[in-house]
Amino acid sequence: MTARIRAIQADITTLAVDAIVNAANSSLLGGGGVDGAIHRAAGSDLLHECRLLGGCKTGEAKRTGGYRLPARFIVHTVGPVWRGGEQGEEALLIACYRNALRLAAEVDAHSIAFPSISTGIFGYPIEQAARTAVSTVQTELARYPGVDEVLFCCFSANDLAVYQKALAERH
Repeated sequence: MTARIRAIQADITTLAVDAIVNAANSSLLGGGGVDGAIHRAAGSDLLHECRLLGGCKTGEAKRTGGYRLPARFIVHTVGPVWRGGEQGEEALLIACYRNALRLAAEVDAHSIAFPSISTGIFGYPIEQAARTAVSTVQTELARYPGVDEVLFCCFSANDLAVYQKALAERH
């Protein structure tokens, strides 16, 4: 069976999926945007576990429990800061999606939700980020037959339209 991939507009902290992905900063100790919202919703136990992880490098990912979230797990990944596209940003963004999927699959996650990694304060152009996200996830899912559903969880209607277009272009 092929995994169902779709884009939705929602608050990622409310999704009842096996794993959500956090667009984190390298400290893993919370921040703004999606990262701050996840930390606030999950509670102080998440911060305690993140302190034990020793941070995370750009493109890599680390997994924690979901705590007070409906999701069982949180996969924290640090996306690249956009510096014009000639500094290896795409390769690092691809690594974020690959590593997040791998860590989710290792705990038998059947459903996973991704935010739009690097498109907030990190400044990655959303059209490019969405195309990279969709193509990477579609390619990588062949390695993880246990993953049944992937959601691209968009914060705004504009972001949702961009992800829906990227998904339509890949079919």
